[in-house]
Amino acid sequence: MTGTRLPATASTTAPTASGAESPAVSAASGTASASTRALLTCAAVAAPLWAVVSLAQAATREGFDLTRHPLSALSNGSLGWLQIANFLIAGVLTVAGAAGLRRVLRGTPGGTWAPRLVLLDGMGMIAAGVFVMDPGDGFPAGTPYGAGTLTWHGYGHMAAGSIAFTALIAACYVLGRHFGRAGRRGHAIASRVAGTALLVGDGWAMSGGTAGSLTLAVGAVTAMLWVSAVAAEYRRGL
Repeated sequence: MTGTRLPATASTTAPTASGAESPAVSAASGTASASTRALLTCAAVAAPLWAVVSLAQAATREGFDLTRHPLSALSNGSLGWLQIANFLIAGVLTVAGAAGLRRVLRGTPGGTWAPRLVLLDGMGMIAAGVFVMDPGDGFPAGTPYGAGTLTWHGYGHMAAGSIAFTALIAACYVLGRHFGRAGRRGHAIASRVAGTALLVGDGWAMSGGTAGSLTLAVGAVTAMLWVSAVAAEYRRGL
């Protein structure tokens, strides 16, 4: 984001007697900026990676129907390891990215809670990879149609998903406040739209609405991509 700067501290801004930064201070500042860029890159990559891997599988896995099966169901079957790895990797990237967001948002409205909520979202994604959703409703191919039996890891997956989605929705709304206070009306609206897309999509899916898994996927991908876009913009401003 143009004009974005990390908060100044005594250790990064102390001048020498001649008024110029010492080489040691300059190097430390450059290292801090490089590490922040790396962390923000993690957040910027997390959502596109998860979305591409998930949607590619949704389009190619036998028996999968996005209007009936949530993307989490892809963790089942002989290729289920792909989606499990997808959750774990994207979750770790999101957790790392939350640290980068904490650095660049420090001291701003929403700067405390937005990174915390993104961190919680990432932890929820990791848990969703560990606790695999139960097979059901005809997927993987050969599974009986209708709701299957919930196992302990199925309950774990539902809990992890609820935590991740709630945190992601809240993070989008907090970012809406952040951008609104900064006078960036377009970004504030986009943040709230992204959060609302997931809120509505998840609510529709939970209510058993027609094609609920599709609306959930649209909402989740929208909110995730927005957080990644915010991280990418802040990275460009460093």
